[in-house]
Parts: sequence; C-alpha cells; structure tokens
Amino acid sequence: MRMTFRWYGENNDSVTLEQIKQIPGVEGLVWALHDKMAGEVWPLEDIMKVKEQADRYGFHLDVVESINVHEDIKLGLPTRDAYIENYKESIRNVAKVGAKVICYNFMPVFDWTRTDLFKEMEDGSTALFYEKAKVDSMDPHELVRQTTSNAAFTMPGWEPERLAHIEKLLKAYENVTEEDLWEHLQYFLEQVLPVAEEHGIQMAIHPDDPPWSVFGLPRIITSEAAVERFLQLSNSPAHGITLCSGSLGANPENDIPKMIRRFHDRIPFAHIRNVKVYDNGDFIETSHRSQDGSVHIADVVKAYHENGYTGYARPDHGRHIWDEKCRPGYGLYDRALGIMHLWGLWDAYELEAKRRQS
Repeated sequence: MRMTFRWYGENNDSVTLEQIKQIPGVEGLVWALHDKMAGEVWPLEDIMKVKEQADRYGFHLDVVESINVHEDIKLGLPTRDAYIENYKESIRNVAKVGAKVICYNFMPVFDWTRTDLFKEMEDGSTALFYEKAKVDSMDPHELVRQTTSNAAFTMPGWEPERLAHIEKLLKAYENVTEEDLWEHLQYFLEQVLPVAEEHGIQMAIHPDDPPWSVFGLPRIITSEAAVERFLQLSNSPAHGITLCSGSLGANPENDIPKMIRRFHDRIPFAHIRNVKVYDNGDFIETSHRSQDGSVHIADVVKAYHENGYTGYARPDHGRHIWDEKCRPGYGLYDRALGIMHLWGLWDAYELEAKRRQS
C-alpha cells in the first residue's frame, strides 16, 4: 500500500506541504488543476508548477484526482468528441510529470452530495452529513445554494461557475436513462483508454456518492454488480476503479471487503474511510475506526493486505476536530489520524503474516 494525501494547492488549501510531510508514510500528493473547468485542456506549464511545489518536499504526483469529465460527454451530445480530444491531451500532459493513475467520475450534474457540511457529532467534532428525507424533498437549487454558501473553499464538483447552469443541465438529463449513461461511458472509455494505456496510466473511476439516484438523475457505479459490469467494458490494463469504502459503504448492502477481495487486481487507487449509516437512510462520516461507523475498516485493510495490495491509498475524508478551520472533509488532523490508524492495521497484518511464515 502506497500512502498519499489529497492536496488542493497553495492558494486553495488550509493544509500545507510542510504539514503533510510530517505525516508518517505519506509519499505522494493526490492533486489536480482545480482552477480548470471540465472540458479544458490542462496546460503543461500549470502542471509543471505543481510538480515544482511537490518536488521541494519529495512528493510524487502519481495520482491525479480528478480530470473532470464534461457533461456533454455524459449526455452523449455531438459536441462530446471535442471535449474527449481535450481530455486525451490532458492525459498526455500529466503523464509528463509521472502520473500513473487518473481518478474520475461519471456522476451527472452533481458529484458528491451532502445536506450538512459541518454536522455536529456527540464528541463535539463535525462532519459531512447526508439527510435522506431532506434530499428526497429538496429542490436541487436549494441544495446548491446551501452547499456553496457554507463553503469557505471552492469544492470540486460544486464550483459556482459550473453550477450556474444547473437549470439547463437538469433539463438536459430529463430523458437520459441509466442505460444511456452506460452507453456514453463506454464511448468515452473506447476513446481515452488507448491513450492512457500508451502512457502507462490507469483510468480509475470513482463510485457514485451516494450510490443511488439523487434528484432523479441516473447513477450507475453503485454496487458490486455495477462494478463487475463496468470492469467488463474493457480488458485494457488502463481500465480500473477507485474503490471508495465510504461512497459504496453508504449503502449497507455493499460488502466492501468482499468487493476488494474480488476486484483487488483492478483497483489502482483506494479511498479508505468510514461512514455511520442510520436505519432511515441518513449517514455521517466518522473516524476511521471500525466501531465508529458501519464499514469494517479493519477488514477492509485486511482484504487489501492479504491480496498483496501495492496500489495507492488515501484516508479520503475526515472529521473536523480540535477547532480546525478547513475545507469540509479535508482537514489535516483527522486525516492524519486516519492514516496512522490504517498504518497500524497494516503493520499488525504484516506482523501476523511473518509469524505464520516462521
């Protein structure tokens, strides 16, 4: 397991590279050009600036998250080919700084969806929270207003410029079915996978968050069966999945350790985090400890370890603790704690394996 840490850049993150450097075992940054809108080519000059920053602290840039997919591609519009060509050029450019994995998603309109960015927990910390009944009854415009007005930082998937066209986007998806979305995803992959493969990059799709339809929009990467269907779209070595235990874990029917054991050789990137799911369908993000949430993180890590996982991982989201002022879900303290918990589990499984061998 190769540990990484998501970083939003010098001007858009409360966490510094100096601080990340002090977290044991973190070797690389999970990065992106967050000022670029979906569909734009990532200029090599801008990419090189990130590399220069990472090089000063000895971090690699092996994992990109995310080069966002333009909505015209998801909608299957005639204009998609131009945006796909731009995507290919961005693949070529990130390869020049050593990128090995590109995490992306195919969620229409909204990426991750939450109703409260700072829900207070019993211990006084706060965390990202999803209230199912509220989403089911809410006007999507209201969710956009609440999410963007309460955020101190620009958040990928929720940029004001992107959401300014929310009415038009929702209208465009009115007649798009899940099968249409599968077809449009396959078309996209047929175009970009050969380029990724040529440059030694693995495209790793992120599951839908949450893993069910929101506001009537189609979502397709939601379950073990969906992951199986997705992986069958191509046998290219560049075709894989970012397995996010928190996104898929929001549905209690998803057995995350089982999925890891089944698909481990197609998971170049792992997001490891916990969520507590309530009987009414609500969920909140918790610490990484198994007993604090509904995902058995100890078994998640064990599933990776017993299959000799050598891919990249990150602690994904964390709570907001010790009065830290940070991007929702992306503070320093709880993610650092999460990393140490993951390393503790990994070390214990390593010791156990050595004892069995002796």
